[in-house]
Amino acid sequence: MTQPINTAPLQQLIQQIKAADQSQQKEIRLDIQSAKSVAYTLGIVMSRLAGDYEQLLAKKDKEDTIQIQMDGGKL
Repeated sequence: MTQPINTAPLQQLIQQIKAADQSQQKEIRLDIQSAKSVAYTLGIVMSRLAGDYEQLLAKKDKEDTIQIQMDGGKL
């Protein structure tokens, strides 16, 4: 089982954007540590999503496999 992802940096960024939008600011600024945290979290989220997608496709391929056995038959 995979560990939960800490999405706090993403939530903080979303709140910062929301507050800036509500106060009609034209820009937001992030210090380098916050930007790194957001980038790292997005990387983890995207990697996990890609891995889950691959597992889903692999599972689906296994379920769709049909096995046929031929014994030569009898006359």
